[in-house]
Amino acid sequence: MFITDHIILVLLWVLFGVLHSMLAAGWCKRFMQRVLGRKYKYYHIIYSLFAAITLMGILVFQFTMPSRLLFTLPGWAKVLFWLPALIGLAIMLIVIRKYFFSLSGICVFYKQQLLPVLKQDGLHRYVRHPLYFGTLLFLWSLFLLFPYLSNGLACIVITLYTLLGARLEEKKLIALFGEKYVAYKQRIPMIFPRFILPPD
Repeated sequence: MFITDHIILVLLWVLFGVLHSMLAAGWCKRFMQRVLGRKYKYYHIIYSLFAAITLMGILVFQFTMPSRLLFTLPGWAKVLFWLPALIGLAIMLIVIRKYFFSLSGICVFYKQQLLPVLKQDGLHRYVRHPLYFGTLLFLWSLFLLFPYLSNGLACIVITLYTLLGARLEEKKLIALFGEKYVAYKQRIPMIFPRFILPPD
């Protein structure tokens, strides 16, 4: 049962990633647009709700399943790793708050639709995908604070999916913004910042 639970956890995270990418893919959106017609404008918010509900379900399973403690950190190390965990969480909240209107899909309920804009200010001056960086920083710091096998497996799957998903998203952004994004891509790292102020 112990091994089975961990295999199920890995499969759930993989399935979540596959569904997330598939439902966000251009071919799937075009198909749903043909199927839903005028109601397609609600697709994004339904997709966001589905992602949130399935994510919560996986997290409940992960944090309630029995798992093995892989190692134990001394007290001073635990205090130390809370700092990057909080920084990662803060980055996630800043980005989500900034893009909540478009990410959640609630913009469909407003008459004014925002056009896509290539952001190069704020956190985007240091990294092209600050949400991914904040998420990975938070997750791996949390794993070091709570080093259970279940958390480690989740971190590995999420990291692999994030790296792959970021590369797929890059193709969409290049198609959307063209040479402007290519130039931005050459100046700014994708996920892991250099921690230096890039030249204007």
